[in-house]
Order: sequence, then C-alpha cells, then structure tokens
Amino acid sequence: MPQLKAATHDHRAAHQPGAGNRPRATGRTVRTRAIGTAGTVARILVGVVLLGSVVTGEASRGWHPAAWVLALAVFPLAALAAARLRARRHQSGLRATGPAGHAANAVVFAALYATPWYAPPLSFTSDAALIFYGASMLLAAARGYAGCEVLAVPNWLLRRDDQVGCVVFAPVDALERRKAAARQ
Repeated sequence: MPQLKAATHDHRAAHQPGAGNRPRATGRTVRTRAIGTAGTVARILVGVVLLGSVVTGEASRGWHPAAWVLALAVFPLAALAAARLRARRHQSGLRATGPAGHAANAVVFAALYATPWYAPPLSFTSDAALIFYGASMLLAAARGYAGCEVLAVPNWLLRRDDQVGCVVFAPVDALERRKAAARQ
C-alpha cells in the first residue's frame, strides 16, 4: 500500500502533532502520496469512466475539438491563473473542505455538465467538464493527491496543497486515513 505520511521542505512540520497525513498548506511541498490504494483506484476508475464516456460518445457522434481544447487547455489554465493569483495574495493554503466547499464544487460541475439543457449552443462544455474532471482524476491518482480534482493541475505546477471539498472521494480518503492511523 502506498505510504500516506506527508513530507515537506520543513521536515520538522511533518512530525508535529496534528500535522496529519498531508503536507502543510504553506510553502512548497515535495511529492508524497496523501491517498492510499483505494483512493488511487477510485480516482483511476472514475477518471477512466468519465473520459471513456466522452470518447464513446464522440466515436458515435463525431469528434468535437472545442470540448477537448476547453477541457485540456482553458479549464486548467483558468484554474492555474486563479490559484496563482490566490497564492500571491494568501501565502497559506486554501482549505475549502467543509459543506460549502463540497457544495460549491458540486454546483460548478453540475452547471458545466447541464449546459445542453439550459444553453444548447454551449453543449460542448458538458463533455469538456467530463474530460477535465476525468483527466484531473487520473493526474490526482498518479500524484497521490487527496484534494479535489479541480486543483490537481494548479497544485502540481505550483507545488501547493490547496484543497476544495470533493463529495465523491472525501469519504474514501477519510476511511483510508482512519485505517492508516489505526495501524500506527
């Protein structure tokens, strides 16, 4: 099973009581796994299902490059720009992991996914949301990142550990942390 212990450039911080299983929010972190096997497998499965659904749909309806450009360039660049701007103004990491953070993330995904029903000319954003979240889940699985997939790219590039609530994977990650703590 992947190691769940966090590491930071300030090695004293990783050993402080209450440091938890994550890198500290401040400063740059080194690559560590904050998720275990179940979190990794769950992210891979859901990511493959989301990407597979788009590929399957486009195989039957035809390829729509706008969704792929939006998902693999525009959405990540927008998330990166927002994260960089926030990091300049607030050195401490973002921790929006309560009910409001979970709800905001779910609402954004639902709004993007539902565009065919309320804005048919922008219906390609539905596929873009599936591609972006699916690809971000695969990146999060590869990196062992326990936060919301929306921040997988910015956290990777900026070497941060900002967190936004993730309704889908938060329960899996919490269960794995409890099991890891019980083994110690």
